[in-house]
Amino acid sequence: MLENNSNVRKNIVLVLGLILFYSCQKETKELSEIDSVEESKPVIIEEFGYILNNYKVTKDTIRSGESFGEILDRHHVEYPEIYKIAASARDTFDIRKLRAGKPYTILAKNDSTERAQVFIYQPNKVEYLIVDFRDSVQTKFGRKEVKIVEKSASGIIQSSLSEAIESQNLNYILAHEMSDIYAWTIDFFHLQKGDRFKLIYEEKYINDTIPVGIGNIKAAYFVHKDNPIYAFNFITDSTKNINDYYDDKAKTLRRQFLKSPIKFSRISSRYNLKRRIKLYGNRIRAHKGTDFAANVGTPIMSTANGTVVASRYKGGNGNYVKVRHNSTYSTQYLHMKKRAVKKGDYVKQGDVIGYVGMTGNTSGPHVCYRFWKNGKQVDPFRQKLPSAEPIKEHLKDDYFVYIAPLKKQLDAVPDRYLETDVASN
Repeated sequence: MLENNSNVRKNIVLVLGLILFYSCQKETKELSEIDSVEESKPVIIEEFGYILNNYKVTKDTIRSGESFGEILDRHHVEYPEIYKIAASARDTFDIRKLRAGKPYTILAKNDSTERAQVFIYQPNKVEYLIVDFRDSVQTKFGRKEVKIVEKSASGIIQSSLSEAIESQNLNYILAHEMSDIYAWTIDFFHLQKGDRFKLIYEEKYINDTIPVGIGNIKAAYFVHKDNPIYAFNFITDSTKNINDYYDDKAKTLRRQFLKSPIKFSRISSRYNLKRRIKLYGNRIRAHKGTDFAANVGTPIMSTANGTVVASRYKGGNGNYVKVRHNSTYSTQYLHMKKRAVKKGDYVKQGDVIGYVGMTGNTSGPHVCYRFWKNGKQVDPFRQKLPSAEPIKEHLKDDYFVYIAPLKKQLDAVPDRYLETDVASN
């Protein structure tokens, strides 16, 4: 009897063990199947407002001489429809203006036809053009989200501002922006070794990692010939978004004219009424302009606001532009390869009015910059020129409140040249 009870208990334990074993196996299988389903779930990829998973995606670059039609033809769109697409898109964007080297994306049907349905063109890293021809043709522009990050930098001049910027792998545009800010207070053609600077500026990013340019330089500090000069960007009219740079005493840094019509050029010949030229038997041939040497195609800027009173080709002047700034001052820009403005146009200080060339009487690429005062050509570097608009009195208190934390932040930016000295010691 006891033996029978023992056998019964053993059988019960065995049956329970088998039930538990198969139950665990089933649960493990179910969990494995759930994990497998979760692992196989596709990652949704979205760009330009489209879910890319729904298309066959081709990313490429416009080749030299390649047309919109050739691209769509290669992606199985017939030419009669290509013509319709191009005609419909023309009011928004002329597809003939596609530039070689710029990226584009094709979204095609995810089937055996692989026929293109959407064309996306990127003229730069931020903006893009969509031509969607899935049903009717729709064309629109878009912009990627740009994140602005505040940064600081400092440096010391060894040879040039550009070299000081590039040696730190900073955006070269910072050098151009600084040259604009300090155009009248610092002579960038004669920087001295040991001059130094600090910056607080904005840098733009897409996807948090891809830099797409420089935003506003909020504050700067430049020591030139042991003379420290602060610069703070301040909005003087919020309704019109008018802003400018002023020093720590609320004085404007700008003058009515830029010193040079070309950024980072060099003076190859100065205004000289007693210049002698060997080609003309060493006779005196007055040079009533200032020559700035630069590569062919370098942009030429108007040195002040004004109205274009001449834009033409004439004899030894070649292609030239003349700008009247007011009843007293005019400027003239000679030997252009190409003019970018026409007579009657209004231009602002810094606007591109043409490009350096070798037209007319010239032995090398440069712009001859001529400066007129009361109808007479004079040396611009010997003129005492008026300042630009100062900050209005009722804004000064707001200005000083605004720059106080910026100045403190700027002063706290580490001096790179001091760090270098410490490292070398």
